[in-house]
Parts: sequence; C-alpha cells; structure tokens
Amino acid sequence: MAVMCGMKVNQVVRTLVLADFFTNAGFSVFAPVFAIFVTRQVDGGTMAVVGFGAAIVQIAKILVELPVAKILDKNHGEYDDFYSLIFGSTLIALVPFLYLFATQVVHIYIIQAIYGVGIAFSVPPWYAIFTRHIDKLQESFEWSLDSISVGLGAAGAAAIGGLLAQRFGFNFVFFAGGLFAIFGGLMQIRIFHHIRKKVPQGQVEPIPNKIG
Repeated sequence: MAVMCGMKVNQVVRTLVLADFFTNAGFSVFAPVFAIFVTRQVDGGTMAVVGFGAAIVQIAKILVELPVAKILDKNHGEYDDFYSLIFGSTLIALVPFLYLFATQVVHIYIIQAIYGVGIAFSVPPWYAIFTRHIDKLQESFEWSLDSISVGLGAAGAAAIGGLLAQRFGFNFVFFAGGLFAIFGGLMQIRIFHHIRKKVPQGQVEPIPNKIG
C-alpha cells in the first residue's frame, strides 16, 4: 500500500495514476505547437489539416474501441486487459516519434489514425482494471486523484512546451514527449503481478462492504 494525499492507495491504482500523468504530460509538451508544426513543416499543411487530423483520431477510436471492449468483456480475467493496455500504450508512445518523420499531409492522417487505435486499445482495459482495483469507500477520491494528476501533467508540460519548441525546435519536443509516453507505458508493466486471473462476470465495480 502507498499513501497519497494522506490516504492509502493500492499499488495498481497508484501505478495507473502515475502512468496517466506521464503519458498525458508527454502529449501536452507538444500540444501548444502542434498546429504550428503542421502548417510550417508539413507540405500542404493547413489549419484544416489540423482539424481533420483531430477528427481522424476520434473516428479511429470510435470504430475500434467498442469492439475491443466487447472482446475484453468475453474473457473474465485481467490478462487480456493487461495485454490490450500495453499494446495500446505502445501505439500511443510511438506517435510523437512518428511525427519526426511526417512531411506530407497523408503522414499526419496516418499517425492520427494510429493514435486513435492506440487509445481504443488502452482506454477500455485501463478503466476496467482501475475500477476493479479501486479501494472501497475511496472511489471518488481515487478517480479524482487520476483527474488531478492528468490536469497537473498537462498544465505543467503545456506551460513549458512552447518555450522548449521555441528554443530547441519541434523535433526536441516530439522526442521529449515520446520519452514521457514511453515511461508512462512502461510503468504499467508493474501491475502485471497484481492482475487477477479470474473475475466474476459483471464484476466491474467494487462490491460494497455488507453492514449487519
């Protein structure tokens, strides 16, 4: 058990929260300058391309996420959730590095699609594992802990991302963002020994303690 903000938080929840922090911080490093990168460094890049790219992320996520979630729900254990989480996190971590080689609009669209697929494979198992392992009577606190960690990571990284890009260039912030995302993904491997071989069907929320 670990202690966060004066309350005990179990190893799985703590690891997932920290991984979320680093991954979101990684993408927030270059978020302030991504549109500038597309319009200046990509042949044919415009603000419309930036918008279409953002839409492609969501479209890819929408098309893949529900089928992935249904497949994961058919196997009532957490090993498949874990492997899906790692696979999706790996795709996500590749995205900043792929931007380093993007020179055409089609490259941006392909990378954004990969990003969306990565989200689709990582989000359902992340929510499932987090919810199953959340500490009883601390549900609001631990969900808020993740929300706050994401906000802190995003705010801090975005605040310095523009300055770093101005001083060191686009490649530096993409590389730095990729390193953060890789670190966040690798952290999740630590939960492997805590995942459950069997989970009763329908048990995606902690069972409350019986009184009386």
